[in-house]
Amino acid sequence: METDLLIAALVFIVPMCFTPGPNNVLCAAHGSQYGFRNTLPLIMGMAIGWSTLGLFVGGATVFIEKNQSFFDILTYVGAGYIAYLGYKVWQSSPLSEDEKESSRLGIRTGSIIQIVNGKAWIHFLVLMTQFGHLFGATFAAKAMLVLLNLLFGLPAVMSWAAFGTQLRKLFSTPKSAKLLNRIMGSSLLAVAIWIVLA
Repeated sequence: METDLLIAALVFIVPMCFTPGPNNVLCAAHGSQYGFRNTLPLIMGMAIGWSTLGLFVGGATVFIEKNQSFFDILTYVGAGYIAYLGYKVWQSSPLSEDEKESSRLGIRTGSIIQIVNGKAWIHFLVLMTQFGHLFGATFAAKAMLVLLNLLFGLPAVMSWAAFGTQLRKLFSTPKSAKLLNRIMGSSLLAVAIWIVLA
């Protein structure tokens, strides 16, 4: 393993994991409505879906590069889904405990959203094409690269969920909670627009 290549990979991975994107903003929005502990199943699903996507891209990089138009369509579908989630958060009122129990997102949503997460696709495409040989040329080496991503990805989404939870404490009245929902929903809509325009 080349130290320079590892440093370059980390310079790419860390900002990509911690900067705003569908997973981070969704965790902040979910944390602001349901709290940190209730966001953990969503985070677990994201970790599963994220890692699975990374392994898929690692094994299919050549195919993906030759079929870019198909993945462009996935980007637009993903942006649409993220915009839908943003709209749902934006227009929601502060939830009662019963509503919180029935409408919070879990493992399945966290996993499935990675299929249409344009930022995740771009992240892994760049990672596998530029740094895919960091640990060697085998598929197991690509799996190590996915694991390295997970080591930074999990703290990133957990930090954003904790941030959302802290915002929830600041916006504790019904009126301020509704304002927070508007802010978080608008943030998700902004992410969707950014995905389409990027």
